[in-house]
Amino acid sequence: MAATSPLFDGGQIFHRKALAERLARQVLHVSPTSASSSGLFLAAPRRTGKTTFVRADFAPALETLGARVIYVDLWADRKADPGEVIVAAIRTELAKSEFVVTKVAKSLGITGAKIGSVDFSLDRVGLGKDVSLVQALAALSDDAKGPIVLIIDEAQQAITTQTGNDAMFSLKAARDELNAAHFGLRVVCTGSNRDKLAMLRSSKDQAFFGAPLIDFPPLDEGYVKWFCDNTTELPAKLSPEVVTPLFREAGNRPEILGAAADQLRFDLALEPGDVERRFSQLVEEQIAQANDDLLEVFHSLTPIQSAVLRVLAAAGKGYAPFESRTMEKYRLASGGEPGDGELSSANVQQALAALQEKGLVWRASRGVYAMEDHSLSDLLRREGYLEGL
Repeated sequence: MAATSPLFDGGQIFHRKALAERLARQVLHVSPTSASSSGLFLAAPRRTGKTTFVRADFAPALETLGARVIYVDLWADRKADPGEVIVAAIRTELAKSEFVVTKVAKSLGITGAKIGSVDFSLDRVGLGKDVSLVQALAALSDDAKGPIVLIIDEAQQAITTQTGNDAMFSLKAARDELNAAHFGLRVVCTGSNRDKLAMLRSSKDQAFFGAPLIDFPPLDEGYVKWFCDNTTELPAKLSPEVVTPLFREAGNRPEILGAAADQLRFDLALEPGDVERRFSQLVEEQIAQANDDLLEVFHSLTPIQSAVLRVLAAAGKGYAPFESRTMEKYRLASGGEPGDGELSSANVQQALAALQEKGLVWRASRGVYAMEDHSLSDLLRREGYLEGL
């Protein structure tokens, strides 16, 4: 197995080294006609291998080209403020170098990393602190004597809080400073929802306005062949010709194939001639179970919550929660019976808050709403719940 970055210490995985190397070169390339120095945004549906690629292939490729990589996962702790998570990752990187800590301390007029009898604390680094993120990243850049690449996974979470927004603008300032006077900073943002990720760079009031947004290439036949070659301990080998259409039907999600293969391994009565038939059946069952789980949550909603969710799913980017036309659609979706009390903006606001709490709806700090997972929108549309909306 190819060597992996210290950022990733998993078991045997499928590597996409050629893609990683190409993307790393593009990110680090300096050109007067390129916008990549403004940042790069990668969008891919959830559970399709994006994070594994970033940690196991992309980060090592960047490091091989001389970059210093800082990785931040804004979903690692969903209760933590995303801005504080970004700051904490930069503090952690600072702590790895005595030279950098000393330089940061000296910027405060501190010698010996002490001020009076109090040891210098990295808590003094951050938003609104004694040492800004610009100063901290500049010190890291000088220490590395090469570009820094900050990878923010599920970056759309940054704009769900004011602190997260502030952190993104601080990173923009750091990017401008390091690209002009130090060794360069690239900010790579990934996300599982293209529309939400676009909010970080599609308007002039966003920190990374105009940065490229690309769709991350899905796993292809190369992955399917690797999967078939490495699915061992079965009475017969799986063929890519059988598995490829099943993988596409599963939305290119490796875990669906893996769960089906695990069930086959423990079927002690399985005959060689039945392997591919049973595998196909199990994949279909996994897909159906995933859909049933989503629908079970949907059917547990109150009438108002259900109506609001369906109107949001149908509207997509055009969703305006409190406009009169939208209110009429809520009434249509609820069959004129919205539940307790008359349908009002307050009812809608409460429903949106409840849907956020259930993990079905996402909200940016400026009040823009979106579906948390587009797969639920697609499922509701296929099941006919969005007709007429």
